[in-house]
Amino acid sequence: MTSSSSRSMQNMTVEAPRLAEITQSLLFGDVWQRSGLSPRERSIATVAALTALYRLEQLPFHLQLAMDNGISRAELGELITHLAFYAGWPAAASAVDVLAAMPHGK
Repeated sequence: MTSSSSRSMQNMTVEAPRLAEITQSLLFGDVWQRSGLSPRERSIATVAALTALYRLEQLPFHLQLAMDNGISRAELGELITHLAFYAGWPAAASAVDVLAAMPHGK
């Protein structure tokens, strides 16, 4: 987890504990584990949605999760480039900045 996502989860745990519980048990414990889509495919859909909706605060966590799910930085760059034509140039440019700010390698 990135520091931003850790901070977000800590805030959620304090301010909205039920939302934190649902996030962990339902979203990551059930939805992300369903067999209908692979984790890689779920990551592509999630990064696309977060980019299109300009949800930059959640993007670092999901970009890292995408890489953990087998999507390369180059593929993420290509995904963001593709999204520029559908989600808009500013959203894509901001997503590139978030990707660029992430550490390379593990």
